[in-house]
Amino acid sequence: MDNKFFMPGLEEEMEFMPLIPLNEDGSEDNDTQAIPEELPLLPLRNTVLFPGIVLPITVGRDKSIKAVTDAYKADKLIGVIAQKDSTVEEPTVSDLEEIGTVAKIAKMIKMPDGGTTIIIQGKRRFKVEEIISEDPYFKARIKTLEEEVLKDDSDFDAMVGSIKDLASQIVNISPNLPSEAAIILKNIENPSFLIHFVSSNLNSDIKDKQRLLVINNIKARAELLMNLMQTELQYTELKNKVTNKTRAELDKQQKEYFLQQQMKAIKEELGGDNVAEVKEMLKKAETKKWPVAAKEMFIKGAEKLERMHPSTPDYSVVYNHLDLMLDLPWEDYTADSYDLKKARKVLDHDHYGMHKIKERILEYLAVLKLKGDMKSPILCFVGPPGIGKTSLGKSIAHAIARKYVRVSLGGLHDESEIRGHRKTYIGAMPGRIIQSIRKIKSSNPVMILDEIDKVGNDQRGDPSSALLEVLDPEQNNTFYDNYLELEYDLSKVLFIATANNISNIQPALRDRLEIIDLSGYAVEEKIEIAKQHLIPKQKEAHGLKNVTVKASDKVIEKVIEDYTRESGVRDLDRQLAAVMRNLAMQYATKNKLKPTLTSNDVERILGKPRFSNEMYKTANMAGVAVGLAWTYVGGDILFIEISLSDGKGELKMTGNLGNVMKESASTAYTWLQVNAKKLNIDPEMFNKKNVHIHVPEGAVPKDGPSAGITMMTALASAFTGRRIKSYLAMTGEITLRGQVLPVGGIKEKVLAAKRSGIKEIIMCWQNEKDVLEINPSFIKGTKFHYVKTMQQVLDIALS
Repeated sequence: MDNKFFMPGLEEEMEFMPLIPLNEDGSEDNDTQAIPEELPLLPLRNTVLFPGIVLPITVGRDKSIKAVTDAYKADKLIGVIAQKDSTVEEPTVSDLEEIGTVAKIAKMIKMPDGGTTIIIQGKRRFKVEEIISEDPYFKARIKTLEEEVLKDDSDFDAMVGSIKDLASQIVNISPNLPSEAAIILKNIENPSFLIHFVSSNLNSDIKDKQRLLVINNIKARAELLMNLMQTELQYTELKNKVTNKTRAELDKQQKEYFLQQQMKAIKEELGGDNVAEVKEMLKKAETKKWPVAAKEMFIKGAEKLERMHPSTPDYSVVYNHLDLMLDLPWEDYTADSYDLKKARKVLDHDHYGMHKIKERILEYLAVLKLKGDMKSPILCFVGPPGIGKTSLGKSIAHAIARKYVRVSLGGLHDESEIRGHRKTYIGAMPGRIIQSIRKIKSSNPVMILDEIDKVGNDQRGDPSSALLEVLDPEQNNTFYDNYLELEYDLSKVLFIATANNISNIQPALRDRLEIIDLSGYAVEEKIEIAKQHLIPKQKEAHGLKNVTVKASDKVIEKVIEDYTRESGVRDLDRQLAAVMRNLAMQYATKNKLKPTLTSNDVERILGKPRFSNEMYKTANMAGVAVGLAWTYVGGDILFIEISLSDGKGELKMTGNLGNVMKESASTAYTWLQVNAKKLNIDPEMFNKKNVHIHVPEGAVPKDGPSAGITMMTALASAFTGRRIKSYLAMTGEITLRGQVLPVGGIKEKVLAAKRSGIKEIIMCWQNEKDVLEINPSFIKGTKFHYVKTMQQVLDIALS
């Protein structure tokens, strides 16, 4: 607090001017002018006038200017009285004190800005008996108060001496006060004027000064003044102590540190720009539900922030950290909906098929409904692109009435994106998990971790390992974020990961996931999805919502089979969008459309068919077999072509084959050599014929063991000259003993074969269970042969 001793505040406009004693000896004025019983009143906001004291005052209020002008024209006497509340602009009778001082207006000066400055001298204290007028200014009936005179009182004399000494001490230790002030004090001989002089210049509250004025006994007034001066002296000494300490440390510390130390000692006096911000934060924290550890850290951080100056570099770091803690929904949860019938209805409405996944979600809800609480499972939807994995997560959130948030992990290579950065780093942020929780304002949302199989791994860290803590139900109730520096409970979050290829997921991470396979759609499913979802969506997107346009199942099937080759429906959606664009152009031009879409319309809009099943008719020649393959976009078919030429028995393989596929070809060739006589093949052919194995579409890498029986069948067909059955495909791994082993991706492969017009499929007997999981209506008309040995394959395949 700055010391303003002997620097009184001028009323109303709060200007400062020196105090002027009237007489050279400091005594009160001897003017014997009679004081009338009725006087105009001048309310003062920030000071109290004492008898004998001269004050310059700038008068600004209209009422006050009128009162001063009339008084100056009359007898120059006016009653000066303090306001109870200095913030009141237009005081009423209740806002005025009862005790004031009669003052004589020594001089009145009109200022250029329209204000009036007067110099007044206090004459006598008075008490307001009655307010007789409030307009145009206050006028009161008063009673003057007599001063009690003490004669030959040694105690009072000692008090007067102590007042002089205390005043001199304050002047001497205050660097901002002139030393001449001490000389003025020594020359004042009148005890009453001394007390009034010091009281007027004391840096105390207006209420304390009013208390001094009210006291009638001059000895009691002196005693109160001494107490107030002692307080003033202590504040001055404290200021000097802090100032001296910071000056001693100035060589070692920066200038900002000096200001901080000073602010610590005089915090309540100076305050700071951040006080309001801290108070607002603490107010929000009072209504927040959060763990004890988080609350304690927040309070400590708020206390630290309050001590810091906003210009310091660490201020924004602490402020942002506290802001994050306030924004996080620590123990705020949305209420789950346990209506299983409604949940099933929502899932069926949003997605066609996917019965296995829907049953799994309903099982989770059923357990939650019965038990009330359970550790959320970490589901992982694995399947080809465009099948609806991400949108299924949004439907689940809708079904159980939880909030939905999606975190894209594709291409993520910095583990700080998961765990967050240390908050002291420049540009530090919390991890994406905590950021998503903060954004969604709920501690139990459905969180989609999209493309978890495409998380990167380089010198900056391994995000997959950072995800282990997030996705482990046994650990994620104490997930630690580096920026937050606290444990956060993620156990109530329903995590759903999506991936195209499960083999790309780190084994330790894969172990924490409940894998749910989403295989490709059959043609029948795609037709229903197109009718229920894709066509209505594209009609609305192209302004045809209210226009009648129908497409039969046959027309939709033509689009599916002739213009798409996919497991999902993303390309189908694009083709339907192309159709709707053309229809929108027709409608905008002619203002009418044919109500029914025909196959000819589709071919006219989309062009000639891009895909055809006719190639399987022309492929029916010796040495050519059809295999089934699995790719990250679903199932597909491929040809294995064998060509024999005169030579020395060399084996050549082309078609961008991987090591496993080359090994399968070598195994098939060796088994054929060993069993040549059983198959009626001349053993000399292996020494006289070069064998060339080729898989078309050489630009596409191919690998895996499932083409083993296809290569074996193609080789046998080429060496025996026997053709392979038309519309027959096969998949399976072989051994040197001629056994057929099971392979994966059966549903995707079977559906790909069905899309391609294949009518018979050969596979290992152990894969029969996978076929039984497929909806029978999707594979109607397809014949399956389950085999154990390669000989059985050849007996079925070769005509």
